[in-house]
Amino acid sequence: MSTAARRTFRSAFSLVELLVVISIIALLIGLILPALGRTRSIAKQTVCQSRLRQWGLAFETYVVENDGYYPHIDGRDRTPGNPQTDAELADYYFGWIDVLPPLMGEKSWRDYDYWQKPGKSTIFQCPSAELAPDKSYKYRPRRSGYFSYAMNSCLELDENCWAPYGSKGTDWHMPSFLKTTTIKNPVRLILLFDQLLDPAKGYGGGQYNATAGKYCGSYPKAFSARHAKPGGILGGSVLYCDSHVQWVPSVWKSEWPDDLEVPPLGDSDWYP
Repeated sequence: MSTAARRTFRSAFSLVELLVVISIIALLIGLILPALGRTRSIAKQTVCQSRLRQWGLAFETYVVENDGYYPHIDGRDRTPGNPQTDAELADYYFGWIDVLPPLMGEKSWRDYDYWQKPGKSTIFQCPSAELAPDKSYKYRPRRSGYFSYAMNSCLELDENCWAPYGSKGTDWHMPSFLKTTTIKNPVRLILLFDQLLDPAKGYGGGQYNATAGKYCGSYPKAFSARHAKPGGILGGSVLYCDSHVQWVPSVWKSEWPDDLEVPPLGDSDWYP
C-alpha cells in the first residue's frame, strides 16, 4: 500500500465512529431545543409583564389627569349588548382601550380598521396568546380584533350587571368603583390580567368558551394560565392597582362555587 493510501485509510472514520458522533449530536440537540423553548417562553413572559407595566403607567397618568378616576372597563366591543345604550352617550367610547393608548403614543383601539386590529407585536396583546381557528369562536377575532388582556370588571359593577351570587331578585344597584380614592388595598386589587384566548380552555378547562378574547373587561373565569414557571406550573400575569405586575397560578379561589360568575362582594382581590 502506498504512503498516500495509508494516510487516507488512517484519516477515514469507521461506521461505528460516525454513529457515535451522530448520536452525540442528536443528544445535544435534544438537550438544547427544550432549553431554547424555555428561553423563548421566558422572553415572552418578560415582554408580557413589561407591556402590563406600561399599561399601569398609562392608568396612573389617566388618573392624575381625570380627578382620580379610572377609565371605563368596556370599549365598543360590547356595543350590541343589553341594555342598549345610545352611541352618542355610550360609556364605551371612554373605555381603557381607547383613552389610554394615546398616553403611550399609540392609536386608540377604535382607530384601527377591521382586519387591521392590533396583533401580538403590539402593546395590546400578550405575545404568548395564540388564536384558535376562526370556526372556534362566536365572533371573528381576526376581523374585529381580540383581547388577550382584560380589565377587572368588578371595578365598574352597576345596575346594568346581574345581581351578585346568592342574592334574590334583580332590583339592586352597585356603585362604580372607578374613583381610585375608594381603593383600600391597591397592592392586592386586580386591574388588568392575562385573559383567555383559547376557547377550549374556558372556565377552568371544563366548559367551552366560544367568546374567549372578545371583551376587554371580564371576571376570574376569563383568566388565562399561559406562562410557565420552572417545574412546568402554568400561570398568568396580573397588573395590580399599585402598578406592580406579578405572576400568579390562578385568580380563582377553591372556596368559590363552580357556578359563580362574578366574585363574591367584598373579595379584596376584585373589589376596592
